[in-house]
Amino acid sequence: MNNTILVERHNNIAFITLNRPEKRNALRQIDWILLANTIDKVSHEEELRCLVIRGAGDAAFCAGADISGFEEERSSREKVKAYEEATGKAFSAAYECRLPVIAMINGFCLGGGLELALACDLRISSPSGRFGIPAKNVGLFLSYGLLELLVDAVGKPTAFEILLEGRIHSAEEAKCNKLITRIADQDKLLEEVMTSAKRIAAGAPLAARWHRRAIRRLVQRSSYTSDELEAQYDYADSDDYKEGYQAFLNGKKPVFTGQ
Repeated sequence: MNNTILVERHNNIAFITLNRPEKRNALRQIDWILLANTIDKVSHEEELRCLVIRGAGDAAFCAGADISGFEEERSSREKVKAYEEATGKAFSAAYECRLPVIAMINGFCLGGGLELALACDLRISSPSGRFGIPAKNVGLFLSYGLLELLVDAVGKPTAFEILLEGRIHSAEEAKCNKLITRIADQDKLLEEVMTSAKRIAAGAPLAARWHRRAIRRLVQRSSYTSDELEAQYDYADSDDYKEGYQAFLNGKKPVFTGQ
């Protein structure tokens, strides 16, 4: 039985926990699929008014994709497309959830973990939060949808900094850059998240739903062409991509050639 995605319900507030603390809650393809299905299921429970997504333990919210699974799950263009379909469904499930969604963040929130957090409505972090998308280190390209979430949150200059430098940002820096909503003391994080969730739950659910939908519509980009959408996966055919993830797996520094 897969217990990597756990669900708890506290009255009208649901908690989904990413439960791979030994991997800093980094997820495999099957875990992303399970996460999407779990969010969808919770979203349709009429008695619920708010959803909180968090990571097990204090070390990480989610360190993104489990790179140890790249050879099996992301070593070719077709595998990458299937993998990103799985992650895309998870991010879309959070973004389009019927319930307002809060990301409760401790420690590492990297790569796909940060993308998941950006799909949430609010991001509340402890001072231990560490944020970044080090895609450059393995030759990855983010999808257009995820780039939209990032640019909408922080603007183009900071998005360039995050993606081109691959630097890890502290919680304070993330708050200044609008990656997160606010910071709560470590021992007060759960209390702050519950307070926020209860405020949301006490409001009219239809009004919350309409406001979320309207705000998303205001920042919605135009459609992409089929060629542009297919080009999202070109990186999977590159030598740099294979060099990047294989170097990571072998504990070496990648040597990129631009091929």
